[in-house]
Amino acid sequence: MAPRPRPDHIAALAALDDPTRRAVFDFVARSADAISRDAAANALGVSRRIAAFHLDRLADQGLLAVEYRRPAGRTGPGAGRPAKLYRRMAGEVAVSVPERHYDLVGGLLAAAVAESIDTGTPVKEVLDRTAYEAGRSIGAAADDVVAALEEAGYEPRRQDQNGGALALGNCPFHRLAQQFTALVCGVNLQLLRGVADGAEEPHLVVLDPSPGQCCVRLTPAAR
Repeated sequence: MAPRPRPDHIAALAALDDPTRRAVFDFVARSADAISRDAAANALGVSRRIAAFHLDRLADQGLLAVEYRRPAGRTGPGAGRPAKLYRRMAGEVAVSVPERHYDLVGGLLAAAVAESIDTGTPVKEVLDRTAYEAGRSIGAAADDVVAALEEAGYEPRRQDQNGGALALGNCPFHRLAQQFTALVCGVNLQLLRGVADGAEEPHLVVLDPSPGQCCVRLTPAAR
């Protein structure tokens, strides 16, 4: 089983290791308006060429958004070309090693609580359904169940001595699972049942906590 490449988020964060580039990013991030190359150069005391290089590198890594706009008050044929402007991306970049996805479990919990408040349905019932449906979407979007588990950060390991069962070498919700074991492992179980069904590969998905692994194990089921 070939290892899944780490996401480009690592390269994006590595781009901030350069002190000048980090200063350029901080200047753009703190500005309420989009920043031009000239404005960045003047503020940081570097040449326009240097400012442009770092701004474009940050944009290439997905840390800055680019837009084109003519300076205020300039219109018509003689206004010149629109200036290239930069602003911080609205999204976020996060990297964890081992891979964690606290945003996923947090989103599931928030969605379940919100629906429970709105409808009066017990939150546990909503949470189980919401987690399963999210898992089905993950499984359906992948080539197979192993690919889906890799993409979700579980580090699946085939155990031929156990009938081809899949042990999961990583828990994407590790810290929360340690603090709220019953709740988070229950969400994880329903999520992974959905993944297997969405990938259309029947598996028996059960809780099987083992040291150093995810609390869930998947065993191929007879079709």
